[in-house]
Amino acid sequence: MTRMGGWVRSLMTRLFSGGGGCAHLDQAGNVEPRSNGCEECLVAGMRWVHLRLCLSCGHVGCCNASEGKHAFAHFEETGHAIVRSHEPGETWSWCWIDEIEV
Repeated sequence: MTRMGGWVRSLMTRLFSGGGGCAHLDQAGNVEPRSNGCEECLVAGMRWVHLRLCLSCGHVGCCNASEGKHAFAHFEETGHAIVRSHEPGETWSWCWIDEIEV
């Protein structure tokens, strides 16, 4: 059995203990990032402030403080509700639909 990272353990605990008010945690998985930076910003030559990782598909997008707001745009296009910070040392996750930390 492989070892789960802290954020995966946290999500699994919340998922199996009622989700803490979020009904979308079933969308979250142990995904690999598809890029080393915001996918859309890299293509457009834009800069980002912080990165978010989609826990449904591995898309990496920039935060809402960034000009492109590509993580939220990805949610609007796909309905993938759960993202995790993709910043070193940060382990929090967020549900776009419920607007709560999960």
